[in-house]
Amino acid sequence: MSNQAPKKQRVAIDGVLLLDKPVGLSSNDALGRAKWLLNAKKAGHTGTLDPFATGLLPLCFGEATKFSQDLLEADKTYEAVVHLGTTTATGDTEGEITGVLPVNVTLAQIDEVLGRFTGEIAQVPPMHSALKRDGKPLYEYARAGITLEREARNVTIHALELLDYRQSYMTLRVKCSKGTYIRVLGEDIGAALGCGAHLNALRRTEVGELTLADAQTLAVLEALPAIERSATLASMDRLLSSFPAIMLTVELAQRFLHGQRLPLRREGIALPASVGRVRVYRAADHALLGTAILSEFGLLAPERLIAVKDG
Repeated sequence: MSNQAPKKQRVAIDGVLLLDKPVGLSSNDALGRAKWLLNAKKAGHTGTLDPFATGLLPLCFGEATKFSQDLLEADKTYEAVVHLGTTTATGDTEGEITGVLPVNVTLAQIDEVLGRFTGEIAQVPPMHSALKRDGKPLYEYARAGITLEREARNVTIHALELLDYRQSYMTLRVKCSKGTYIRVLGEDIGAALGCGAHLNALRRTEVGELTLADAQTLAVLEALPAIERSATLASMDRLLSSFPAIMLTVELAQRFLHGQRLPLRREGIALPASVGRVRVYRAADHALLGTAILSEFGLLAPERLIAVKDG
């Protein structure tokens, strides 16, 4: 007879954990710990934060994983501390120092340079990144001492605000499009100021419509009784809050869940003012059914559906 304890049965839970990721933990490690604490069957994150970075990391559980791509595409907001005068191999605190220059800049010069990095800009992805070349992430080449040519990519800096500047440390608030490397932004700003720079600290404060205000730490989650931890999850709606809502009758909801396109104008359903991506509910119990594309003619085409109990 085996003395091994039976494996813990994982539970199917649906929702979103707004996690305040601590420094020193990778996004995958943070996801693994949260999944274990919640005893969840299925989970995924919505884009990575580097281990040295902290802040908002939305984690999706169960049916919510179907909408994680929406947050990958969303704008992000960060608070970044840029250390002027010192460059590193990785563009952050984890790499060896590669250069030191004196810092003689004024606030007027900083304001002028920050203006150059607002709007659409071109960025060359760093070698120390997860982007893949021939199936291998760039950081693996970098660790082997190999530098590859990378094409510049356009990203958008929606807002770039100087929050503080003292003794060569510049604190910035950055609102940017997906795919923006804040490390590269810090390095490029330092180069434009003529003294070089690296990222000293990074904290993500917003992902799309989500903010740190409702975020939980792993420590708080761990301190809760196991039975209460799932109550920290936000509903799947939080991932879709920027999309207009459409309410369907029970009959139309059933047809929608079978993947049928619905002529809503003909059915007399109230339509939002805008067309395009929408979130769809069953009006009787306000159950989220999924997302759809609404045409200018009032035709609702199912996009991503979730498993919903009969109403």
